[in-house]
Amino acid sequence: MTGTHVSPSEELDKNLKSAKSHTIGDLGYNANVFAGKNDQMVQVGEYLNNSGFLPKELVQNEVSWFYGNLGIDDYYFALESVETIANHIMALYGAKILAFTKNENVLDINLEKESEDSSVYIHSSQPGVSQLTGPQCERKIDEKYLDTSATSDAYRVESYRSSTTVPSGQTTSQLRCYFVTKCQFNSPSPTPEQETDINEVADQSFLKKATEHTRNIYQDVICNVLQRTGPVIEMYDVQGTRERRLIIGYRQRSTQGFFSAMSDLYHYYGLYSSRKYVEQFSNGVTIMGLYLNPLPNTRKAPIEHTIYQVMKETSLLYCLPKNPLQQFFMTNKLSVQETVYGYVGWIFSQHFLNRLGKEYLSLTHILDNANPLHEEVLSKMKKRLRQDTFTREYILDIVKQYPDLIKLLYAHFAKVHYVNQREASLQPTISYQRLTTVENLSEEQLLKKIKSVTSNSHEQLVFESFLTFNKHVLKTNFYQTTKVALSFRMDPSFLPEIEYPTPLYGMFLVVGSEFRGFHLRFSDVARGGIRMIRSRNREAYSINLRTLFDENYALAATQHRKNKDIPEGGSKGTILLDIDQQDKALVAFEKYVDSVLDLLIDGQTIGIKDKLVDLTEKPEILFFGPDEGTADYMDWASQHARRRNASFWKAFTTGKSQSLGGIPHDLYGMTTRSVHQYILGIYRTFDIKEEDCTKLQTGGPDGDLGSNEIKISKDKTIAIVDGSGVLYDAVGIHREELTRLADARLMISSFNLEKLSPQGFRVLVDEDNVTLPNGDIVENGLIFRNTFHTNPLAQATLFAPMGGRPESVGLDNVHNLIEGGNGPLFKYIVEGANLFFTQEARLRLEKAGVTIFKDASANKGGVTSSSLEVLAALAFNDTEFEEHMCVKKGQPIPVFYEAYVKEVQDIIERNARLEFEALWEEHTKTNTAISILSDELSNAIVQLNEQLQSTGLWDNAGLRETVLKRAFPKLLLDKLGLETLLERVPENYVKAIFGASLASQFVYKYGPHPDNFAFFEFMRANY
Repeated sequence: MTGTHVSPSEELDKNLKSAKSHTIGDLGYNANVFAGKNDQMVQVGEYLNNSGFLPKELVQNEVSWFYGNLGIDDYYFALESVETIANHIMALYGAKILAFTKNENVLDINLEKESEDSSVYIHSSQPGVSQLTGPQCERKIDEKYLDTSATSDAYRVESYRSSTTVPSGQTTSQLRCYFVTKCQFNSPSPTPEQETDINEVADQSFLKKATEHTRNIYQDVICNVLQRTGPVIEMYDVQGTRERRLIIGYRQRSTQGFFSAMSDLYHYYGLYSSRKYVEQFSNGVTIMGLYLNPLPNTRKAPIEHTIYQVMKETSLLYCLPKNPLQQFFMTNKLSVQETVYGYVGWIFSQHFLNRLGKEYLSLTHILDNANPLHEEVLSKMKKRLRQDTFTREYILDIVKQYPDLIKLLYAHFAKVHYVNQREASLQPTISYQRLTTVENLSEEQLLKKIKSVTSNSHEQLVFESFLTFNKHVLKTNFYQTTKVALSFRMDPSFLPEIEYPTPLYGMFLVVGSEFRGFHLRFSDVARGGIRMIRSRNREAYSINLRTLFDENYALAATQHRKNKDIPEGGSKGTILLDIDQQDKALVAFEKYVDSVLDLLIDGQTIGIKDKLVDLTEKPEILFFGPDEGTADYMDWASQHARRRNASFWKAFTTGKSQSLGGIPHDLYGMTTRSVHQYILGIYRTFDIKEEDCTKLQTGGPDGDLGSNEIKISKDKTIAIVDGSGVLYDAVGIHREELTRLADARLMISSFNLEKLSPQGFRVLVDEDNVTLPNGDIVENGLIFRNTFHTNPLAQATLFAPMGGRPESVGLDNVHNLIEGGNGPLFKYIVEGANLFFTQEARLRLEKAGVTIFKDASANKGGVTSSSLEVLAALAFNDTEFEEHMCVKKGQPIPVFYEAYVKEVQDIIERNARLEFEALWEEHTKTNTAISILSDELSNAIVQLNEQLQSTGLWDNAGLRETVLKRAFPKLLLDKLGLETLLERVPENYVKAIFGASLASQFVYKYGPHPDNFAFFEFMRANY
């Protein structure tokens, strides 16, 4: 007996001709046979006779009917006790009496028995009828047993459909039985060697019941699931029947509500299941087996076409098994594609609906944008207009009113991205046939349709945003067979310039069942971290949702300015966890990365290559890095890119483990080295002795910046604020104890309070009504922590924010820093944490006499280290990379690695000193605020870099060689030579190195506003 799976990436007619079949005798599982069934039947009859609830003359007939006519699988009788079966027979007898008294012809059967180790559900079920109107057994099984189970208490499911003949003139109906049992694994915690052996990881009942053929099939599926992130989908036909066996393998807890959603899917296409199984394995794999048949007397497409479409849409359901438009799918008003498209369009509208109006635009022209107060007022007005006018609930209510518009807009989207017309003609699937029945409207016709169908301007705006989405999708994995989340490469030109003045180069939108996210970049070659955003409660989630894109844009823009010394431009990724999925950070990150890779490596997956419509018509490479909440995930991302055969896998992520060639920022203090050079620059410029300088630091000894700042500084730190609370000592916090915490990466909650002076205190976030040494009472520790940097007690010579949320200081509270009892709370500020101050707050502080260096200048050490880590990964082949850049446990650190890290540190400190001196010189000369000069300097370098890459200077071979020999790290040049570097490193990356090197050298020397002959003079003097 043989069987081969049908590959969805092949043409349908070839699939059908080449598919082999099961023999009719192999149904996949051995039939459940209960040897004690007859004896049990007698015991049940005796129990009912003794109970007295049924007339004794009817007991034998009812028991015989229950055992012999309902077609209930023997598994039920083996699983249940005599008492439970007797109770079920009595319940059915009662149901028949009720049906008779109501003069109903259909017998409604609904039996349940739940226990800790097993559960049974039996109910009447018409084939192909949606669960929306029937019993909710499958949704209950999803929620109670499949979505939340860990492998230690996993549950398997068997389900059977059987015909039932009901006497007394009542109509024939069918029963659906579900049996849920707790798994018993041979190896509950398998070793790496055991996890690919089905005999080790399978449930004992499965091994007894499954045929040899099924075990072989499932063995292959398990191996495939362990090699990929997304589902494995295969189909077999059963010889001599119209039945098809669909097998779906996936990782446990990687989707939710999937079992019940699959029923909705095949019901939609006119299919019903005779049997289905969900098998769990102790290696974290789930396999679902469905035996599907066409409904009798239906005029749907041939089952081959229908099954193929179910297979194509299974991955869509896996990505988003539940969404607010699900009811339209379950009631046959929208297909799966249309429902999911509508959901994505709803998400897009929430973020990009153009809802500020002409009045806002007019106001921006009236107000002086150079005035910080006006700028912040406009910014707050923009946020208020967005959140008050169109809430996500209001947009959803509008979308739900017009399913027919969703159909039309989906057809407009699909006509572009549904692979292509040729494949559609080769594969006449339900999806394409459905498309051909929908009006094929042009963009202008769609706009007219939207205006004529909707009833007001708000509804019109919502659906116009759907059309905006369609027009700006450049490629998507929407139609890929294997995917874990939906990803869309967008043309960002639809963003209004008034809100986003610096145009984005590239934009990705990613939507998964646990999250939504973006990836934004300002140039072709760009790099930045991926930030995981969690929410403490629903209110916080609502705020995070509204600000997600704007925060991402601001972070990427800051990164772009920060990256001025390196070839990569700025980028940033954000992943916002849904409020009910706060524990799924790793799952969300893996799906985010995998779905973005779908669009970077031309649709390649393990074993499958699906075509994509790519309107960019050029290859792209993204470089990811760690950020809040994702620092521990970079190894996985790098190795996953390798598993997916991405040529750029070594350079795909930075912040990897040393064993994978990473250069840890925290271990070598890369980010802090840059920030600290600005602090040393202040000491040098203002002749301050470091040991006498008092300092406030946000970001504690548990963090990267905070711990390294503690370890390399010698100042008198009077206060530290971190996630656990506030630590303060007016005479200076005990340096040795602080260093102990920094070495161990512990929060100040672990500080030894015996080391505090009588003037010192610690207030943790969960403490209330704490009396300070000066007699003040702290009513709420959390509020005290969040606002301590504005508290008069925080007064110090230097403020070094090394951690904290964006916009911790804005126009609403900056006066607290300026109007202290003895003047401003701080004389000098070096902003290590990204976006800790708003630009308006910085300018207010500078006007009050505070010297402040902003994040985009100070916090650039990490990006330089990551850039040079990427360059090494691009420069070495796999063997050389393993030898020179990978630090293996128990082995000496490679000589090259140690020397390279030292060279990276030197480059970071040199660049920081150069920028500090350039900023201070320009500030002294022009009296322009440093916060403005920092942006001007960054923008000047970025713009000149772009110009230099497109000028004839690049074509000058001699100049190009001279510049690159100075720009490439000396160690790489010595090890590989310039010729090899140019062969291996992509040309667009080398061009970026060329431009960045020349631009930064020139601007640091001549400032952001040089005269017309300065560049000529610079080139003559240096090249």
